[in-house]
Amino acid sequence: MLSETGFLINTLSFLVWGGLVMWMCAGFTMIEAGSVRTRNASVTCLKNIGLCSIAVLTYYLVGFNLMFVDVAPGGWIGELDLLQGSTAAERQLLQGNEEALETVVAQGHASMSRWLFGMVFVASSASIVSGTLAERVKLWPFFAFIAILTGVIYPVVGAWVWGGGWLAELGFRDYAGATVVHATGGWAALAGVLIVGARTGKFRDDGTVMSTPPANIPAVTLGVFFIWLGFLGFNGASQLAFGSAFDAVSVAHVLVNTNLAAAAGTLTALAVSRPLLGHVDFQASANGAIAGLVAIAAGPDFADHAWALVIGATGAIVCISGMKLLLILKIDDEVGAVSAHMGAGVWGTLAVSVTHNGDLLAQCAGIAAVGGFVFATSFLVWWIIDVMLGVRSPPHVEQAGQDLAELGIVAYPEFMLADDVRHPLPRR
Repeated sequence: MLSETGFLINTLSFLVWGGLVMWMCAGFTMIEAGSVRTRNASVTCLKNIGLCSIAVLTYYLVGFNLMFVDVAPGGWIGELDLLQGSTAAERQLLQGNEEALETVVAQGHASMSRWLFGMVFVASSASIVSGTLAERVKLWPFFAFIAILTGVIYPVVGAWVWGGGWLAELGFRDYAGATVVHATGGWAALAGVLIVGARTGKFRDDGTVMSTPPANIPAVTLGVFFIWLGFLGFNGASQLAFGSAFDAVSVAHVLVNTNLAAAAGTLTALAVSRPLLGHVDFQASANGAIAGLVAIAAGPDFADHAWALVIGATGAIVCISGMKLLLILKIDDEVGAVSAHMGAGVWGTLAVSVTHNGDLLAQCAGIAAVGGFVFATSFLVWWIIDVMLGVRSPPHVEQAGQDLAELGIVAYPEFMLADDVRHPLPRR
């Protein structure tokens, strides 16, 4: 039986690791706000604050129960009950009933610490959508989609894999969410960009592509480091325990492999960006680090650290190749999130069949099932929202920037004409 000390360590680890993972939300915000043109930075920041708040609420209201509560072995979905709270034994303990202590300790950790750790994963998946659709998706239609993604779509995928559902029974393995979190966000973003479309002028009639480099490279750089830091909690705490020597050694291996994959991804992206994109590309190099982190998330718990270099480097190549392919297909992904998260996530999930002697057919089945479900449902939801509300900002808003039209403020007023700041665009 787990000791009370083990219970305390496990609970504390979920709380601390969860705080680290939440830094990923700050990282996504800085990458997106630094990547967009300055006239859209304020709305981008607000979208990220909003999506994080929505994820907290939807995961509390319904998401956690759908994902984890009473999912039948080999099943599809959990309970439809609303709200999430402490167990009965924990409530009794808080009311002074010491006899409940043994039952609480037997749980392994405080139930709400596990909820908090799961919640920050949901927010990370939603952040991927924000970056892809930046600069042209309306604020409230975007929030409407995020509510459905975090409250229903993501929890259903989670129930299949981490809740003990049918993919788990099939043998599908995803240690920290390369598919469950990152590919889910990438597929949802891809569906959204097909509905919303490319930014005006991104793809010219003569076949050339308008260059839209990051407006604030220091902010993007800091965002990458925030995400890198967050991944230490993201992957490390996915051991789901920290109360034994085995757990401690496993987490140490996970963190080393995570860092090795990110470093290999960065340098590989730096090396291949010139032949693939025509020049050494800053954004591609930054995405190389993220792709390495995403790819290793599927199975970072192995002892032969050299594999982390292979997984991270290959993830970066998949990412940069994906960015190039999307441009050829005239799909406008503002920050390269689809390639970095969905593309690298798929690769990392496949790599588990090598590093962990996993079932390749089960891994392929999981990738196909999650991709098909998330893309189809997301495309349908985006389409319905577009019909009902319209998802794309009108041309005059896109031209002048969403900051003035949506919020009446700008992120960098010193770069704007005084009349533009004092007289924001009328709402139409």
